[in-house]
Amino acid sequence: MNNEDEFYDAVTGLDSDESCEGVSEASFKDASSQKNNGSVPQENGVKKHRTSLPAAMFSRSTVSIWSILKKCIGLELSKITMPIAFNEPLSFLQRITEYMEHTYLINRACSLSDSRERMQAVAAFAVSAVASQWDRTGKPFNPLLGETYELTRENQGFRLVSEQVSHHPPVSAFHAESLVGDFVFHGSIYPKLKFWGKSVEAEPKGTITLELLKHHEAYTWTNPYCCVHNIILGKLWIEQYGTVEIVNHSTGDKCVLNFKPCGMFGKELHKVEGYIQDKSKKKHCVIYGKWTECMWSVDPQTYEAHKKSERRGDNKKQKNEEQEGAENDDADDMPEVQETVSVVPGSTLLWRIDSRPAHSAEMYNFTNFAMSLNELEGGMEANVSPTDCRFRPDIRAMENGNMDEASKEKERLEDKQRAARKERAKNEEEWSTRWFQMGTNPYTGSQGWLYSGGYFNRNYQDIPDIY
Repeated sequence: MNNEDEFYDAVTGLDSDESCEGVSEASFKDASSQKNNGSVPQENGVKKHRTSLPAAMFSRSTVSIWSILKKCIGLELSKITMPIAFNEPLSFLQRITEYMEHTYLINRACSLSDSRERMQAVAAFAVSAVASQWDRTGKPFNPLLGETYELTRENQGFRLVSEQVSHHPPVSAFHAESLVGDFVFHGSIYPKLKFWGKSVEAEPKGTITLELLKHHEAYTWTNPYCCVHNIILGKLWIEQYGTVEIVNHSTGDKCVLNFKPCGMFGKELHKVEGYIQDKSKKKHCVIYGKWTECMWSVDPQTYEAHKKSERRGDNKKQKNEEQEGAENDDADDMPEVQETVSVVPGSTLLWRIDSRPAHSAEMYNFTNFAMSLNELEGGMEANVSPTDCRFRPDIRAMENGNMDEASKEKERLEDKQRAARKERAKNEEEWSTRWFQMGTNPYTGSQGWLYSGGYFNRNYQDIPDIY
């Protein structure tokens, strides 16, 4: 059986898909209040969202994954069906939406007059966009072909729409924009998953683009690798690693961020270190911190002097650790996490992660933002596309704690998708995407899925019945 899960999120609020530029945020709030009929509580003028799930997560301790994965070492996992107990009740489209949790960093970049200060804010946003992965060991549902998700957050100043534009290979496209015309943020993601015996690695294929419209700037980058350790035995833990290069296509500046692997003794776990350089490769700023905690900036000379003094003090300590270290063939021991970053004197704080709710561990380690993504608010059925993943019965059942129903619905949806694909093949029909079209990224020259417009006009006639 093919593995065909899903992801989505939606929120009402906007009546048309016309440009947001020149439109006040108040007008969007007015449009929203007319549609939700006052069903959503307000606090100080800001819409309140739920802060927990209907049911706690299901225990995975009784499910054996080895019987499924033992023949998959080194293979790509998109066609492998996994037990639903290893999912989390969100779709991959909703997981992508978590990029927007710290949208205030984009808004900060828009407000800054200096291009290198803007790059610092964009770099902090790029790191914050993957921070929700911390301890998120559940697999999001794979989206069905044609599945969509929308989210509008007036207090954060953005709206987003996403669509599953391809099933084999699985490709998810998203487009977010400022409610007041300040920015556009878009991309198409093709996550390749591979099993390596003890771990599952996700390769983040796909380019992300952020356009700061009033500054006539465009930034592009690709996310780091993500690896979940101890899939078979031991405590699950996550690391992200790889080089992320953020390019300002207007100025030629680059920010090169190194997400460090944990290393033999775990000293580098969660650390991010990099620099901003101009087009002549002169370094102007060092950025450092942890993607699980915070990011700072400081001038290069101060940073190097501080690191030299640290290295002198670490030499003796490292020799002692090497003598005490021992191998473990059964599980990849999770290194002891140092919860604080050693701050270099004179540094500027760029970003600090928000605390998770006290009950997060019982609810898939969701952040407050993630808790709200599958919330089905009053009036949504009349305004949101019927392909929105909030309407997926398998995700809804899992969120409500009904695992048997969720598993049955997941299998039914997968069977329905396969039947539809066979019917199209029989009739020699090609699948047509609704909200995104293949095109050329004007900044990188690469091919990707670009938003073709029209979603927020709310014309959802001739939408396929995918659920």
